[in-house]
Amino acid sequence: MTLAGNLRENRAVYAMAGAGDLAVQKLREVPEQMTRYQGEVRETVDRYRVQVRDTVGRYRGEVSRYQDRVDARELPGAAVAYATYVGTRAVGFIDELAERGKKVVNRQAAEITIVAPKAASRPAPTSRPAPRSRAAQPKRTTRTRSTTRKTGA
Repeated sequence: MTLAGNLRENRAVYAMAGAGDLAVQKLREVPEQMTRYQGEVRETVDRYRVQVRDTVGRYRGEVSRYQDRVDARELPGAAVAYATYVGTRAVGFIDELAERGKKVVNRQAAEITIVAPKAASRPAPTSRPAPRSRAAQPKRTTRTRSTTRKTGA
């Protein structure tokens, strides 16, 4: 299979394309959201400042009551349950990104196909250039060493 074929069948490639597309979409929404939320934030901070102080005081007392109820032996089971839940959500999110990426890749491939028919309409070369003959190539010579010895009498 070709490299392009391997990439088209790779789920990670689709997930990355989907993540990129989602990031671009969200970044395009940022300026509008910034102007919209700028005024709301000031009002909200002032309104909730008093409520937060009251709530913190109330929960300090409740935390001490719950500390007595927690059994440390149950914590590993709760951690496994949370990890399983997060893993399941992550797989679902990656699947969504892969589907989104598949649409992006297919859309881009369709655009390339529309733009490139001229390049595809060129006739392919029918003959290859003839390989160089051995006569045209320089000859390699091998040197042999003389093994004759001079003997002195």
